[in-house]
Amino acid sequence: MSSPKAHPPSQPDWNNLEVLHKGTLPPRANFNIYSSVQDALSYDISKASRQCLSGLWRFNLATNPFEGPEGFEDPAFDTTAWEWTKVPSMWQLEGHGKGPHYTNVNFPIPVDPPNVPFTDNETGHYVCKFTVNQSLRKSQLRLRFEGVDSAYHVWVNGKAVGYHQGSRNPAEFDVTGIVDQAGENTLAVKVYQYCDGTYIEDQDQWRMSGIFRDVYLFGFPFDSRVEDLFIQTKLDKDYIDAELKIRVDVTGSCKIQVGLYDPEKQPLISSGAKEVNGGSIDLSIDVKNPAKWTAESPTLYHLVVSVNGASFISQRVGFRQVEMKDGLIKVNGKRIVLKGVNRHEHHPLHGRAVPYEFMKRDLLLMKAYNINAIRTSHQPSHASLYDLADELGFWIIDEADLECHGFEAICDAALSPEDRALPFRQRQLLTRANAAKWTSDNPDWEKAYVDRAIQLVRRDQLHPSVIMWSLGNEAFYGRNHVAMYNWIKSYDDSRLVHYEPDIYAKTADMYSRMYPPVEEMVEFANDKTKTKPLILCEYAHAMGNGPGNIKEYVDAFYKYETLQGGFIWEWANHGLLKRDDETGEKFYAYGGDFGDVPNDGNFVMDGLLFSDHTPTPGLIEYKKAIEPVKVVSHTEGTITIVNRYDFVTLDHLEASYVVLEEGKPIYTKGTIEIPKGIKPGQTAELSLFEGLGYLGSFFREKVIQVVFRQREASSPLVPAGHEVAFEEYVIYEQPFIRSKNKGELVIKDTPTLITIESSTATWTFSPIHGVIRSFKKNGTEFLATSPSVTFYRAQTDNDFPQDGVDWKQTLLHLGSSRTRRSSWGAVGDNDDGSTFVVQVQQRFAPPVYSWSIDLDITYTFQANGSVSIRVKGEPKGENRPRTLPRIGLAFELPSTWAGSAAEEGAKKEKKKPITWYGRGPGESYADKKLSQRLGEYSVSSVDELWTDYEFPQEGGNRTDTRWVRFAHAESGAEVTARFVDDSSSPEEGERRRLFDFSASHYRVPDVEAAKHPHELRRKKTENVVLRLDAAHHGLGSGSCGPKTRDEYALLTSPFEFEVVLS
Repeated sequence: MSSPKAHPPSQPDWNNLEVLHKGTLPPRANFNIYSSVQDALSYDISKASRQCLSGLWRFNLATNPFEGPEGFEDPAFDTTAWEWTKVPSMWQLEGHGKGPHYTNVNFPIPVDPPNVPFTDNETGHYVCKFTVNQSLRKSQLRLRFEGVDSAYHVWVNGKAVGYHQGSRNPAEFDVTGIVDQAGENTLAVKVYQYCDGTYIEDQDQWRMSGIFRDVYLFGFPFDSRVEDLFIQTKLDKDYIDAELKIRVDVTGSCKIQVGLYDPEKQPLISSGAKEVNGGSIDLSIDVKNPAKWTAESPTLYHLVVSVNGASFISQRVGFRQVEMKDGLIKVNGKRIVLKGVNRHEHHPLHGRAVPYEFMKRDLLLMKAYNINAIRTSHQPSHASLYDLADELGFWIIDEADLECHGFEAICDAALSPEDRALPFRQRQLLTRANAAKWTSDNPDWEKAYVDRAIQLVRRDQLHPSVIMWSLGNEAFYGRNHVAMYNWIKSYDDSRLVHYEPDIYAKTADMYSRMYPPVEEMVEFANDKTKTKPLILCEYAHAMGNGPGNIKEYVDAFYKYETLQGGFIWEWANHGLLKRDDETGEKFYAYGGDFGDVPNDGNFVMDGLLFSDHTPTPGLIEYKKAIEPVKVVSHTEGTITIVNRYDFVTLDHLEASYVVLEEGKPIYTKGTIEIPKGIKPGQTAELSLFEGLGYLGSFFREKVIQVVFRQREASSPLVPAGHEVAFEEYVIYEQPFIRSKNKGELVIKDTPTLITIESSTATWTFSPIHGVIRSFKKNGTEFLATSPSVTFYRAQTDNDFPQDGVDWKQTLLHLGSSRTRRSSWGAVGDNDDGSTFVVQVQQRFAPPVYSWSIDLDITYTFQANGSVSIRVKGEPKGENRPRTLPRIGLAFELPSTWAGSAAEEGAKKEKKKPITWYGRGPGESYADKKLSQRLGEYSVSSVDELWTDYEFPQEGGNRTDTRWVRFAHAESGAEVTARFVDDSSSPEEGERRRLFDFSASHYRVPDVEAAKHPHELRRKKTENVVLRLDAAHHGLGSGSCGPKTRDEYALLTSPFEFEVVLS
């Protein structure tokens, strides 16, 4: 009779809350061992005592941990039939398993913590053969995994080494007694997609698995060695002299010596050799007035720790002191403003297995765009990032690998009807208090939570760029966060601790908010009961076309001391490059594109960079908003600037200016002397030359553009001459445009069609439909469809959950105009035949509802070849929308007006199809325009005006336009559009009015229907889809934050505008 059996025979480590690690060494700081001082100071990892095991490994994927290849860890196991896979990588992106899965909040598995699925838990089996490098033999050998998602067991030569969970935290195993130092070794790793830690790794990101960071074999001295290194810098009360505090944890008896080298790596101070017999040794070095490290002046010294004069550890040292003082976050005694971004680790091909050069370029790009801070959302980044941040200069909020947002959805769904009716904030507080009970306020999970803090702090403690530890993200608030905080402060009291869900800042060292409106920030700043400052760990949600009104946030940071900056959400879109299953077209995929259910769609596309990490218009706008030098006022011949740096003067900058007349440069050699020593927060008046108003024509608009540039290069993306800031202002407006109207029109009319002819233009007009049917300029047809008054735009990501809901509910998108009456004839008693007027009454309305916009439209045709269209609108009825997306004309031009890319070797340069004077060259909107300068711009093709957002939506608008001119490619015919003010008078001429325009090959319904750019391109029309708008609704950041502010909103109210086509 057989004995009783059970499956599984014991509780799996990956489903056991009591097992976080097996066989791992204590976490340590990220350092390397070198064999000489010179090698150590080179920081050349190829000279370090380590061997990279990354590369091609054998790989087999099973659907669960129990049905994989038995005994695969045995060196004799035959893996030749297995596929090769790259390490590091994520197996879903290498063609294995169910594919990537994106969710924001919701767990992708049934919720039963700490239990995860047993039969639906993909399990990767990795095998690598290696031989120990000669230089590592006779060392203590440590096998180090920098990151594995989500948990794994390890074997070497068939012997169990250990287990680790905590996906973005490293683990190190002592394999000295297992490895064959002279022969071939077999490394086997079994990786589980889910473990109990999955419940506290519920970050807003793609859910993918595998060995996604490098694997190393480290050689440490066998008998006597440094186990860990701890550094703090303390400044005196005047922030001048410093104390360098060093603690070295040692195994074995040895002599420890430390030496400090200056920024040029010349010896500065050396301690005598200290005899140590295991344990820890504390050392201290006094340094007279060292150069201080800041994000603006990242001066680094170099510490070398030697063991017996035979092994050496080097570490960059930045002398800086972080503290909460006077109720403010201060570094080196000065208030700082965080002009930051949230950066996830993501690559469009490799997911979280981000190549070093790709990551480095991210940071260089940040410096080029004035960004000074990074929040490592929502887990520790690759260790190399912190080295770069130390060197380049960034303030870092280093975040623990901890989030359990999915419990909130569960608790919210469980609310009673009475609780569901509570005001939003009260309901949210109740929901989150209940959600915390699952893990954050559950004592059973304390060990797991504190482990995340320990792993974070001990790895990254050496870096001066790290000024705050973050306890995680969206994990509510409970006793386990208090335990994390207490451990951190007991180990490292030299940094602050951040945690946004600690909404009352009971333990956190500052208040932190996500996505508040500016008014709530100001209210906080004026609340004198608050004794801690506020930062915005997330704001200005950069999803799609946006964010709008960044300026108002940044202005508040500088107006109120306790508002100390924030971090845009987020740095980059998380699209994954994919091919369309049917057509093979490439596109950047988001949630649902891999059949992943449930998913959160394109909510993962919310960055300042496109998925290929090129800048979106939002990043360009952010750079402008956070400029470190601002022009705060001006006269005709002077400007007053303010230094918005926190530490440095403006001595590294040079300034110049140009003068534009009607958008064209008329003076380009203006130089401005910046006084030496302008301190942070200080203003200074700078002189331009006198008499600017007399340059060029007195009757044409003139603009001064002042530019501040780097004197010297600071990085490959910040060369000498790199623009740091600019400002522009109008010194003379052109208020009136005078035009002559001579000649006589020829009119032919029937009950259904009116023809109006001048010497240069011919129009046909339908009195039945109340529209222009044809407009020929010098014989060339300008219209493919009739101009009509329209109000809708393809919704942006920021429209959908906010004003866009109202637009859809009121059926604005289904509205159309119907003509009720037309009348026409010559103008005035003394008609000379030069003017002909058609008056039309229309009613714009949707089906179903009774609301409308009554339109009085006056078409005035003139013998000089121009036609003006004056529109008066009056909204009426109930249930009308609160705001309108836009107010203006929409029509299409024939394809021959679209232009094309310049052809090589073209004999004759063709006219540019579109030229305009206004903001450019990029898109702009009412609350996203300050980065776009006034000037005359042109494009060779209409395609150049379109912004190809990775989720199709409204884009390509240009605002503050003075005029826009369209040119025909073949005939040379031109038509210019401009808006004039309703108060124009014949005596003064027409008063110019600013307007918006857009031109593309995409119709609004097609943009809204498409889910990806390649789908939209299939609907591309050859015609030019043109909009001329008197007003256009702003953008806001309503995809996750405040909707468009009222000052930028297009409120539904009576309006009047006039556009002239000539």
